[in-house]
Order: sequence, then structure tokens, then C-alpha cells
Amino acid sequence: MADQAPDAPALGSVRTTERPVAGQDSGATSARRAPAAASAVPDRATLRLALVVGGLVLAVLLGFGLGRINGRGGPTAAGGTDSALADHPHAPGAGAHSHGADQDAAAEAGGLAVSRDGYTLAPMTAEFTPGQAAELRFQIRDGQRRTVTRFAVVHDKPMHVIVVRRDLSGYQHLHPTMAVDGTWSVPLTLPSPGVWRAYADFTAVADDGRQTATTLGVDLVAPGSYTPRDLPTPATTARADDFTVTYQRVPQPGLTVPVDFRITGADGAGPALERYLGAFGHLVALREGDLGYLHVHPEAELVDGAIRFWLTTPGPGRYRLYLDFATGGEVRTAEFTVSVP
Repeated sequence: MADQAPDAPALGSVRTTERPVAGQDSGATSARRAPAAASAVPDRATLRLALVVGGLVLAVLLGFGLGRINGRGGPTAAGGTDSALADHPHAPGAGAHSHGADQDAAAEAGGLAVSRDGYTLAPMTAEFTPGQAAELRFQIRDGQRRTVTRFAVVHDKPMHVIVVRRDLSGYQHLHPTMAVDGTWSVPLTLPSPGVWRAYADFTAVADDGRQTATTLGVDLVAPGSYTPRDLPTPATTARADDFTVTYQRVPQPGLTVPVDFRITGADGAGPALERYLGAFGHLVALREGDLGYLHVHPEAELVDGAIRFWLTTPGPGRYRLYLDFATGGEVRTAEFTVSVP
């Protein structure tokens, strides 16, 4: 509706200029009653008619031009109905993400704050001894500070926890369990000193049944001497044990694009991939600098033998991609650095 607002004054102007047309007959009658003025009145009437017709033609041309501008084709920034996302089917179990407001949200990185979308991540443990097993415990609370206990199962789990050091090393993908009081817990070992980021990716269910998907983040500390590692050079190929993984297509800022991953074994053949979290792979994307967590939607089936994800990058920069896939009963992770121009 906001795009139509500029047209309203133009339409009002047309109506206003149409009003003198009715008065044109009155002028003609006056001319019949006053023959002396007959030569002047038709000139004014003709001028009025010309102005009215000209105004109508201008309004029509402006309206047509605005319609062409608002309806032009081509790729659209995330949030537009012409986005590349509109061309792909929704993956079963991945949720029917919309192409409007939800797409705008997808263009924004998540996990940057402990509170978002009316929910707060409340950690009960935030400091860990490097290299020692411990337990990460936390709750999710709503706007009334009540502990949330209802969550939708998304990608086979009600809660996904991602842990990574702030230099984007040490990636872990965990699935905690929830106690009756709403406290989530999961074993966690931070292998080296530094500041780590923990993400809680979930869909909360309110009392009225409304579902809210969001990602919250909090820092964890492993005291000790810390030297950050340089981010690996961008590459389209990575190794995961004896497997080689390559990806195709470069993400574009503000657009949702398909990114395909192909896996080959030591013999050069594609392995028998097994489903993991409802699909043949799970992808986490983090932005260098602020560690923004990106929204990624997988296809439930392979596409020409490749694992396809729909990735939205909010802007240019370097991103770290973590691909989890399963084969032979074991989950492996391939990591990539991607530079988005």
C-alpha cells in the first residue's frame, strides 16, 4: 500500500480539474444570453477542456509508468516476491518459509543478542575450564520472564545449540535435553582458551499456539592465554576425513540463492549419504566479525546427487560455512570460508 500513496494526490487533482467541465454548459448558456461575449467565451471553454484532457492523459501516463516500475522483473532483494526463493519448493520438515516478512527476517543475521523476538536466553553456566568436560545449562524465557517449556520440533530436534570460538574455530553442533522445569542441558567441552559463542536455535510455542522461530546467542569463557587463528583462505573444496566436499554457486548479498554441495570418497565415487536432522545435510553459516548466524533452508532430497541449501547472506564479507553430513553411521563436518562480494 505504501507504493500507492504517491498516486492519491494525482487522482485527487484529476477529480478537481474535472469539476469545471460541468460548468462549461453554464458558460455556453451565458454566451447565448449575452451575444456580445460569444466570441470570448468559446475560447475560455476550449482552454478549460484542453487543460482537463491534458491532465487526464498525464495522470494515465504517470500511473502506467509507476506500474511498470513497481512490477519490473529480475532478482529482488530479500523480502521481494521476485526473490530466487520463490522458485524452489519447500523442503518437507523445513517449514513453509514465506516470501514476505519472513524473508526480510532471513536477510538479518541472528544470534547477535541474548534477547530477540520476545524471548531471552538465560545461561546458568558461562565459564568453562579449557579441555575439561562440563555441562552447558540454560533456559529460554518469554517477555513475562516465564520459563518456556513448549517448543516445536524442527529438523528432528526441539533445540539446536551451536558452539564456536570467536575466531570461528572449534565448531560443535549439539542437541540438549530439557527438564520438566524448562532447563536445557548438554555436555560441553571447550578444548582451548578463549571467548566462545553459543547459539540457541529454536521455535517457541506460545500459549495461544503461535510459533516463533529465532536464534539467540551468548558468550562463554574459557580462561587462559588466547591467540586467535587466521580465517582460512576462501576455497570451494574442503576435506572431511577421507571425503572431499565441493560447493557450487556463490552467495549474493541480500538474495536467497541455492548452494549445492557434492561429496566424493577416496575412490572418487559418491558415498551413500544418510539422512541427518531430516535431510541429507545440515548447514550452519556464520559471519566473520560479529559472528552473525545466518538462516539456511535445506532441501529434503538430493538434487542431481548434490545436497542443496538455500542461503541468505545479508551483505558482503567473509563467512564460514559448516556442512554436517552422515555416512556409514557417522556425522562429519566440512568447513569452508566463503567471500561474498
